[in-house]
Amino acid sequence: MLHNCKTLENYKLDSLDGGIGRVRDFYFDDRHWTIRYLVADTGTWLRGRQVLISPHSLVAAIKDDKHIAVDLSKRQIEESPSLEEDQPVSRQFEEKYFSHHGWVGYWGGPLAWGIYPFPGAEAVAAPEPPDKVPGGSNGDPHLRSTHHVTGYQIEARDGSIGHVEDFIIDDVSWAVRYLVIDTKNWWPGRKVIVSPQWLEDISWTDAVIRFALTREEIKNAPEFTEQTLISREYEAELHGHYRREPYWASGEAAARS
Repeated sequence: MLHNCKTLENYKLDSLDGGIGRVRDFYFDDRHWTIRYLVADTGTWLRGRQVLISPHSLVAAIKDDKHIAVDLSKRQIEESPSLEEDQPVSRQFEEKYFSHHGWVGYWGGPLAWGIYPFPGAEAVAAPEPPDKVPGGSNGDPHLRSTHHVTGYQIEARDGSIGHVEDFIIDDVSWAVRYLVIDTKNWWPGRKVIVSPQWLEDISWTDAVIRFALTREEIKNAPEFTEQTLISREYEAELHGHYRREPYWASGEAAARS
């Protein structure tokens, strides 16, 4: 299922033995555009540290109840490797974190989750996971906050079209499927969605994302509103308009119907 990040913010987080707080933010990597961690606001519990929850332990996001089930106990979360608030997430920390939970590192292969297409796939599919988490302690994970990237300017090949307003994510692979673009300074009253797989360049220092699309292409794309149901039919129409191969054509999203 697809979810807007802003909709998921403030969802309650329920561990195996009780509530642990609410969703505050998400970290994604800028290589695969996949959510790597949910950042939890735990209130007075575990104050002074970032509480990061990997999609490996996220069971489901329930819209009706506005909560996300976490397949960890409070003790498991408390005993996870600690990271101080506002401290960057290093690869060294990630290796400790994944090793602590017995998960395979997402940085150890060509797919979105290393040698697997989605978290948890190692339990149901070959190949066998390696004996140890691959990767190097000095590697830069290139993690970005959805809060931080919200507001980035978006440019087409022939001019500016607006800014990032939200992210649409897939709760199976936890890929960022689309960016929601507010076009009010160019096309008042309209919003569009585009896939990060279609971008051409990013300037993180200038906070600008450039797409290999023209303004006219974007303007003539299937209409998107907050009420738009992003069904497989809508996605097929969107990809057809941009003449792009659907992400599900390769079987990468076969688990999502």
